[in-house]
Amino acid sequence: MVYNNTPAINDPLTRWDFFVTRDTPEFDDEYDFTTWRQTDGEFYVGLNPPGGAERLGIYYPRAGTVGGCAMHNAASISLPSDVDWNDIASLTGDDSWTTANMRQYLVNLERCNYLENGSTPDHGFNGYIDTSAADPSWALNESDPTTLAQLFSNALGGHETNSSLFELLSRDINENSPGRDQTNGVFTPYTHSRNGVRSSPRQYIRATLDDPSRFPLTLQTDSLVTKVLFSDRSKHREPRAIGVEYLQGKSMYSADPRYDPNTQGTPGKAFATREVILAGGVYNTPQILKLSGIGPADELEKFNIPVVKDLPGVGVNLKDNLEAALYGTFEKSVVGFWDLFYTTAVALRTRDIHFYCGSLNFIGFFPGMPGWNENEFECGFMQLHPRNINSTVKLRSADPRDTPEIHLGFFQAGDDDDLESMVEAINFVRPILNNLTDNAFTEHRPCAAGVECTDDFQRHYHRAQAHGHHASGTAAIGSDEDPLAVLDSKFRVRGVRNLRVVDGSAWPVQPGELPTLPTFLLSEKATAVILEGLEEY
Repeated sequence: MVYNNTPAINDPLTRWDFFVTRDTPEFDDEYDFTTWRQTDGEFYVGLNPPGGAERLGIYYPRAGTVGGCAMHNAASISLPSDVDWNDIASLTGDDSWTTANMRQYLVNLERCNYLENGSTPDHGFNGYIDTSAADPSWALNESDPTTLAQLFSNALGGHETNSSLFELLSRDINENSPGRDQTNGVFTPYTHSRNGVRSSPRQYIRATLDDPSRFPLTLQTDSLVTKVLFSDRSKHREPRAIGVEYLQGKSMYSADPRYDPNTQGTPGKAFATREVILAGGVYNTPQILKLSGIGPADELEKFNIPVVKDLPGVGVNLKDNLEAALYGTFEKSVVGFWDLFYTTAVALRTRDIHFYCGSLNFIGFFPGMPGWNENEFECGFMQLHPRNINSTVKLRSADPRDTPEIHLGFFQAGDDDDLESMVEAINFVRPILNNLTDNAFTEHRPCAAGVECTDDFQRHYHRAQAHGHHASGTAAIGSDEDPLAVLDSKFRVRGVRNLRVVDGSAWPVQPGELPTLPTFLLSEKATAVILEGLEEY
């Protein structure tokens, strides 16, 4: 598995730096990893910046390389709950989105390395994305990691299953089982990798480029799309996308750490024979749509952008997985890693917390995130179905090189259940971490020494320190009756022709707790939809 993706996140050659704000400025002022730009251009992280520093906000890293976020993430995978797929089918009236149908796309793209080849029809063995399971054989040895994992398993009823810890860890996290989404307990980590090397669409693209006689694909890097081009419109027909404008040159976008505003780039145009498909990601796709005249009319008019189609849903519906952790140090190192599913008292239809417990330090994002020491240990978690809505991506200016303004609406009115689930999750793991014999655990977050660790204190802590990095939904699929729907169930942008969006911005629901694999499946579905529609041209 990919144990440490910190070097990938920090790599200036492949990262884009975004900074976000939240809906509660008073809590933003307490966020420990607030990022500032100093007068010398370097970052400062913390709450006491030097004089003259410009506040940037909360760091939200994105990938700026072929292959996208699959090239710098932790490579963790988990399919979303069945209700997520079925909710999309219900929302759109399109049964092709049901769980039963979407499973075929996993079979198409997966090259499963942890099951015997052909042993089940529910996994793929000849696809282009490798999936692997971390070896759980460490659980056969007597050690502190084994003892600790067993304590977690027992707390969730694992001792009642007549299965060993090794057997419980070895369960398939992506099995096709009716009870999967209600199953609590320990699992070994699963990743889109093979032998410690990440597997991503990048390899698929490169393999396609290596066979030009079969696949006449052109990949043009060092290019920033600035807008979609449309044919001359009559008032009787919908606008038709015919291509894109772009700037060619290195580091054209201001999120690139190497960006130089004095380098203007070379303008260019690329034209489509059939369709334009945007796959810029959750922040850039809504930005491109708005710069092209597709979005909320009042926002476009503010920047003197001619309105091609008034779509108020562009840039809204931004969702994310709320994340937090109980972090501290053991007296002696506890080197291990396992996943854990848990159901809180406020869960709705499925389990609602996915823990990752191990010898690591991941308590928030900030530039220059460090690695970790062996004595460090945390149980971090992601909420599977957060209730936070009201998050947005808005234009900062009409300059396509500017990053957009990103506003996260965590803990909106009526979202107290999000906070309650976070507090309950932390309270569940705390006594277990303190139950290792002859190996004392010292908690640093959320409750450091000297803190009265009440639920109220923890609620306040999570309001200030909760973060996320799984944004989705900023150009969402929706029903014909939904005024905020940007796409139909076939990924087509509403109100225009020959324009689709295929990326994480298309999600109308938060796709589980780890969006990479679900978005791979979404892309496979889009491929099938597009190929089925070729006769239209």
